[in-house]
Amino acid sequence: MPSTPAASVLFVCVHNAGRSQMAAGFLSHLAGDRVEVRSAGSLPAEQVNPAAVEAMEEVGIDISAQRPKVLTTETVQASDYVITMGCGDACPVFPGKKYLDWALEDPAGKGIESVRPIRDEIKKRIAALIAEIDAKREA
Repeated sequence: MPSTPAASVLFVCVHNAGRSQMAAGFLSHLAGDRVEVRSAGSLPAEQVNPAAVEAMEEVGIDISAQRPKVLTTETVQASDYVITMGCGDACPVFPGKKYLDWALEDPAGKGIESVRPIRDEIKKRIAALIAEIDAKREA
């Protein structure tokens, strides 16, 4: 019998093409079905940033099939954690949600050399997030 996810996490950035897609890819890969993962953007791009796709491929995570999605109020309401990455005031706020703002450089228009350190920082933050979610589940 499948278990209920410990938490649902929404990653939000402006274009939902780089940072939020990499974060969602890492969380899905590292937490598996323990966490429900969503991502969205306040002004979604046409496609995921190719440099973000390449950077994630280098660490064995394929995000090439992902598509930027528009941020909706319903998506925020359905999430336990809302992690913003530079979406400013476009993110609606609801009581009872945990909001985190990750100040990360925007990989838009950057080459793979510049995207790798952003990817690596996201991975560190995802590992800490998983530890926090797991600790709450065990409490």
